[in-house]
Amino acid sequence: MIRLIDVYKEYDNGTKALRGINMRIDDGEFVFLVGPSGSGKSTVIKLITAEIAPTEGRLMVNGYNLNNITPRQVPYMRRTLGIIFQDFRLIEKKTVYENLSFAMRAIGASPREVRRRIPYVLELVGLEKKGDRFPGQLSGGEQQRVAIARALVNNPSMIIADEPTGNLDPQRSLEIMVLLERINELGTTVLVVTHEKALVNRFTKRVVAIEEGQIISDETGGYYNDEKV
Repeated sequence: MIRLIDVYKEYDNGTKALRGINMRIDDGEFVFLVGPSGSGKSTVIKLITAEIAPTEGRLMVNGYNLNNITPRQVPYMRRTLGIIFQDFRLIEKKTVYENLSFAMRAIGASPREVRRRIPYVLELVGLEKKGDRFPGQLSGGEQQRVAIARALVNNPSMIIADEPTGNLDPQRSLEIMVLLERINELGTTVLVVTHEKALVNRFTKRVVAIEEGQIISDETGGYYNDEKV
């Protein structure tokens, strides 16, 4: 569960990125966070992942109070999150299987756990026959599927997808969003940060719209109208 309670964030340069945000995401939800560039979406993600701290307000992520979390606790909190980036961030000189294995070994997974988990996750994202390929041998959509697999491989309770379709064409974008929907149906909480109105409106999900550091609408089954944001 994610909770932001009256959260403000002002950067050192004086930019007031968030102005009293209140947001709750319960376990098992699928939520779109939408808004124009500079609205505060990225700041929300940086707060949730403990990359930055709030200026004011309370913030809780999957049982951790980020207002008083210690540096030693941060890696454990982040293990409850799987992050998907727009630019994939795959290791080019490692195969698909090796990219996932690297992510698992980084948190101390045993060889047995690696052998058991990776085939399951590759099958889930539709890449069960691509484990020996290098990222450069894959299409953009396939690379994003690898990035999703990497986010899933350590079995997080929540996936955060930050503009996951920004580098993909409309058909591939839809496929990625359908995959995230399926992952959510299997029990993983999903937060998708995007500004792609047409894509959001193809799904009947909760839509939280942010503008100038404030939430201006929060509707389940909401419609993303960028004239409002």
